Amino acid sequence: MADHLTRLREMRERALAGGGEERVRDQHAKGKLTARERLSLLVDADTFQEIGALATHAFSEFGMDRHRYPGDGVVAGFGKINGRRVALFAHDFTILGGSFSTVQSQKICRIQDLALESGIPIVGLNDSGGARIQEGVRSLAAYGESFTRNVLSSGVIPQISLVLGPCAGGAVYSPALTDFVIMTRDTSLMFLTGPEVIAATTGEQVTARELGGSMVHNARSGVAQFMADDEKAALELVKLLLSYLPQNNTEDPPQIAPWDPPDRMEEALNACIPEADNEPYDVRGVVELVCDRSSLLEVAPYYARNVVTGFARLDGFSVGVVANQPIHMAGALDIDSSDKIARFVRTCDAFNVPLVTFVDCPGYLPGVDQEHYGVIRHGAKVIFAYCEATVPKISVVLRKAMGGAYVALCSKQMRSDLAFAWPTAQIAVMGAEGAVRVLRRRDIAHSADPQAAAQDFVTEYREAFMNPYRAADTGQIDEVLEPRETRPRLIRALEVLRTKVQQNPPRKHGLMPV
Repeated sequence: MADHLTRLREMRERALAGGGEERVRDQHAKGKLTARERLSLLVDADTFQEIGALATHAFSEFGMDRHRYPGDGVVAGFGKINGRRVALFAHDFTILGGSFSTVQSQKICRIQDLALESGIPIVGLNDSGGARIQEGVRSLAAYGESFTRNVLSSGVIPQISLVLGPCAGGAVYSPALTDFVIMTRDTSLMFLTGPEVIAATTGEQVTARELGGSMVHNARSGVAQFMADDEKAALELVKLLLSYLPQNNTEDPPQIAPWDPPDRMEEALNACIPEADNEPYDVRGVVELVCDRSSLLEVAPYYARNVVTGFARLDGFSVGVVANQPIHMAGALDIDSSDKIARFVRTCDAFNVPLVTFVDCPGYLPGVDQEHYGVIRHGAKVIFAYCEATVPKISVVLRKAMGGAYVALCSKQMRSDLAFAWPTAQIAVMGAEGAVRVLRRRDIAHSADPQAAAQDFVTEYREAFMNPYRAADTGQIDEVLEPRETRPRLIRALEVLRTKVQQNPPRKHGLMPV
């Protein structure tokens, strides 16, 4: 037995050593941690249990028989984060550049299967040079096995991907199939084809950072939802994000001990909407005053900045927040913001997170490019997502709610549960100036002073329609609130709606206008 134990301990030590001291030093020199260092920072102390630590690749093509490492470039297992069970895997770049192999796939797929069967979140730490070329098509097929599990787990358990180094070729699809992607500012890269291939095929010259750096995917492509300054910040962000989510789709998100009085009223809310209806303001100030203090975690803050999406808390309970952002494009909806809203609403609905929508939207962004690139199709995603969602849904119209944007942004026709408005709300088919041009064109043309007549008609239209009371008269608004009482009213409403049960018609799945 002594000999057997000695051999086991030696093999475990080899697995813990990764690719060796020199490669570990190279990893540190790049400003990156090793796979095991990352996991030790992420999970609670002494809770990580590894599986497949002694697995090695089975192929000997191209001299690979000389490079057999226990674990084969990925560390996989279970642990706890803030006392809650999670499944994890982390690429080990010190072993063959973390290249994806058949054995890696077997380990990752095994942990994905166990996570799904156990109903616990899975967190993937990506740092890989891509498919292992020496294995040929086998490594490509191995990707497909993992992708299938990403899809089957979607909407059932939370899936979070960290990109902490290169992620190229087929490797990018697994993170893209997960619920949230977190990248580090300076060390993470994602692209299907690298700069050299692009230069050879199209002649375009681009650096790796310009092609697939963290800001590119956070601000332009929308592939990533978060960007952290470094790896430690990224790992802390995972812990915070998980705190807003349940273990799986059959549970509710955990409530934390409330620290902000539920009946708190903020006088500042009564003055946060400017007198001029075209003057911008930062809607995040409204959200932060209404929700529990310092609880807002913005999702995709750099992408489609005309809309704010994020998780927050009301009386310690997790809520999803959607809000138009007037300081960017006046809060109008466009292609990117429609995609951002639809994705976030569906994420919240999948994981039983109630939705609160703050509306201040003049409508959809006009433009030839918007129409040609499919703003109709993308805008329809917002309608589909809100209509499909069965979680508690509450809307608060802060100022403008015009035309189709009013309907799409969680109106009562989108099966919302409660619709509130502030006294500053303007709910109408279109703005006063546009409406007058349509309704009073002849009267203005035949008046002695067309400019004065137009202004009089605009004033008349504003008084008649640009207020919340006409909508309240017809039952489209349930209550006009004094802004300062918004927080306690939302908390009381969500307390009632916590036991809401609503079912969609039986079907395989809907056909979202993707």
